[in-house]
Amino acid sequence: MSGLAGQSDKMCPQCKRVLAPTEFHRDRRRVDGLAFYCKACAAVRSAASRRKRGMAPKRRSAVPVAEGLKWCPDCDQIKPLADFPTTRTKASGRHSYCKPCHNARGKETAQRLYGGTREYHLRQRYGVGEKEFQELLAEQGGVCAICGGADPQHLDHDHRTGWVRGILCFNCNGGLGQFRDSPTRLARAITYLRGTTWQRALIHPGVYQMCSPTRGRPPSPRS
Repeated sequence: MSGLAGQSDKMCPQCKRVLAPTEFHRDRRRVDGLAFYCKACAAVRSAASRRKRGMAPKRRSAVPVAEGLKWCPDCDQIKPLADFPTTRTKASGRHSYCKPCHNARGKETAQRLYGGTREYHLRQRYGVGEKEFQELLAEQGGVCAICGGADPQHLDHDHRTGWVRGILCFNCNGGLGQFRDSPTRLARAITYLRGTTWQRALIHPGVYQMCSPTRGRPPSPRS
């Protein structure tokens, strides 16, 4: 037994060497908490992958990086750790690229693989694309499925099953969310709207009293 927290040595399937756990990068997604390949083989595989994709070799910071700071290889700047997105997949708890560069890479990937961020968002979250979105909108007559407003842009889905239900405008989509997609809450809201409106009752010529149809009494006077 050797290495971190009493972990056993591990064989790298690339070089077939049995190495200490410290010779492997951390990977919290794996059962043993260690990367599949040793550090040396992982570096070789990463470099080969970058060459295959026509990418420049991975660079390292030319100056030492102080504690609490991190170097971004894309913009070549040293920034506070808070400027890097958090992640559970790395031992440091931070992504390799700062937030602006991380976002730019995400947009580039979405554009390259899906033709744009909207297509990527629809595919990843709802399992449909822009083509299916437009077909569903056409079936609805080009209007919100609830209020009939023009040009709705929000794809509504059942949060329990994940199934797409229809396309709604911003207000209707938000309204369902506020009521937590609960038919019971929505039914009570309808009952409330229909049955609690204060009305004016004529009690003397020119004198009216406000009363509620459900309570049968006027509201309390304001102080």
